[in-house]
Amino acid sequence: MTELERSPRQRMVYEAAQALREDGLAGASLRTVAARADAPRGSLQHYFPGGKDQLVTEALHWAGEFAAAQVRTYLATARRPTPSGMFDDLVRGWCRELEARQFARGCPVAASVADASHTNPEVRAAAASALATWQEPLRAGLRAMGVRPARAAAHATLMLAALEGGLVLARAEHDTRPLRVVARELAPVLDAAAP
Repeated sequence: MTELERSPRQRMVYEAAQALREDGLAGASLRTVAARADAPRGSLQHYFPGGKDQLVTEALHWAGEFAAAQVRTYLATARRPTPSGMFDDLVRGWCRELEARQFARGCPVAASVADASHTNPEVRAAAASALATWQEPLRAGLRAMGVRPARAAAHATLMLAALEGGLVLARAEHDTRPLRVVARELAPVLDAAAP
C-alpha cells in the first residue's frame, strides 16, 4: 500500500511504526506521529482514544503483520523454498533497508521491548504478539518444507532471535556484516532440519 492509498488512520499507525524504528518509544510521541503523518493533532485523540499506548500497540500489530507478509511472499514466490533461503531472504531485505536508510531504522518491536518491557505491560504484550505473528509463517513455512513441528517451532525462534540480534549489531557497527554472517552460519543448521 502506498502513502497515497493509506487512510489518515493508517498513515498514523505506519508513521508510529517508523518513529519506533528510529527512536524507540520516546520518538513515537503523539506530536511527532501527527507531524510525520501530516495529520491534525486532534485526529490522534479521535482515532486513538487510548492515547500513545493504543497507537504504539497498533503500530506493533502492523509491524508483525508486515513482517509476516514478507515471509509469506518468499514462500509464495520461491521456486524451491529452503529453510536457509527463507532466512536469507529476510536478511537480504533487512540489509537493503539498513543500507538505504544509513542504519537509522531498526525493528520497531525490538525498540519497544528495550524501552518498555518492564514498565508497560500493554506494549510488552503487543510486542510479544507481533513477534508471534512473525513467527507463525516461519513455522508454517518450515513445516511445509518437511521440518518436524517441534523443530519448526525451535528453528522459527532461532531465526527470529538471530535476525533481531544481527540487526542490533548491524546498526551498532553501521555494517550489514553481522546479518550476513548470521545467515551464512545458520544456513547448514537450518537446512539440516529439512528432509
